[in-house]
Amino acid sequence: MDEARTREVARGFAALLRAGAFAEIVELFAPPLRAVVNTEALRLAWTAEAAGRGGVTEVGEPVSEPGEAGLVRIRIPVSCANGGFTVVSSVGGDGLLHGLRLAGPDDGTAWQPPHYAAPTRFTEREVRLGTGEFTVPGTLSLPVGPGPWPAVVLLSGGGAFDRDETSGPNKPLKDLAWGLASRQVAVLRFDKRSFTRPDGPALTMTDEYLPYTLAAVELLRQQPEVDATRIHLLGHSMGGKVAPRIAVAAPAIAGLVLLAADARPMHEAAVRVARYLAALTPGPGADEAVTALVRQAALVAGPDLTPDTPSELLPFGFSAAFWLDQRGYDPVATAAELALPILILQGGRDYQVTVADDLTRWRDALANRPDVTIRIHDDANHLFIPGTGPATPAEYARPGHVEPAVVDGIAAFLAQR
Repeated sequence: MDEARTREVARGFAALLRAGAFAEIVELFAPPLRAVVNTEALRLAWTAEAAGRGGVTEVGEPVSEPGEAGLVRIRIPVSCANGGFTVVSSVGGDGLLHGLRLAGPDDGTAWQPPHYAAPTRFTEREVRLGTGEFTVPGTLSLPVGPGPWPAVVLLSGGGAFDRDETSGPNKPLKDLAWGLASRQVAVLRFDKRSFTRPDGPALTMTDEYLPYTLAAVELLRQQPEVDATRIHLLGHSMGGKVAPRIAVAAPAIAGLVLLAADARPMHEAAVRVARYLAALTPGPGADEAVTALVRQAALVAGPDLTPDTPSELLPFGFSAAFWLDQRGYDPVATAAELALPILILQGGRDYQVTVADDLTRWRDALANRPDVTIRIHDDANHLFIPGTGPATPAEYARPGHVEPAVVDGIAAFLAQR
């Protein structure tokens, strides 16, 4: 697509954002993107970002730059009463949007290592995981020295995350990778398939995590510097939720680290979070988004959900297969059946996965297990970055690092035999 046509598409997209014309925006989506993001999902995501920043005050002019696979990346800055965010999309030669995400205002700025990371103590190299068309890239961090070292595979949360779980200027999984590798732990982290191929087919949670994590475990087992009897999984948010399921399929796993792992059914948690965000900036738009999500969540929970249920009737536009996979899986019950040591960490200020709604379920099921350790980091948010006061999405736009105590606690757990 020529430059003039790209500008036309970008300006039209920005104009629709200014008008709040979410249904018209979805009409600009390429079919694969439309299959996973419907009108209400887009409206809810926009409302969530705006609510945490005091409401939108201005949608700026779009800026284009070369993207991957022949696409053009479009960035549209959005100013709010308290900060702002960026709408990042990918436009193809067909003039349609092939990817879309809402990012913090500092997205793409240089990440600075946390003080507890010592790059001279480890090396890194690129790897690829999976087979066929849908392989994904990753990074293997190995401590300097012969080892053999304990190892961990990092699993990012729900959404199209890269291997660092980049959230605005923050990279919590890179913080963990560098911090742990500095403490003589081998670490493997990888881009999610939804990040590398946003135009690919719709995936269930199992589809997106299981095959790539199993490949990561096998790759670690082949490294002479790695102790094959001490390979662990570390999952954050949805990555923590799915980790017990992966451990069932990977008997070689030595233990689990679950960070802000959600225990409640996802459709229930989504409604709770939506109400929390709507309360930050009340208004008709926020109420409308919550009402739509409540209706969609009821369909997920009820008897009428079938593999043929249209995705546009379901939360976030995710497929019926995704929700059936979610509904058929209980992470807490699965973890309770595992004869593995488990470390569960929770942020006290986390509004996405909470002490009251999620951690209590883990505690109730695993309270009598001497091999289970549960810790709350009172001042940490969902990314385990410290702060004060009630947490909001705007907090994710401020640079920070995972708390040192989190890294130290995980390193001590992984070092155990």
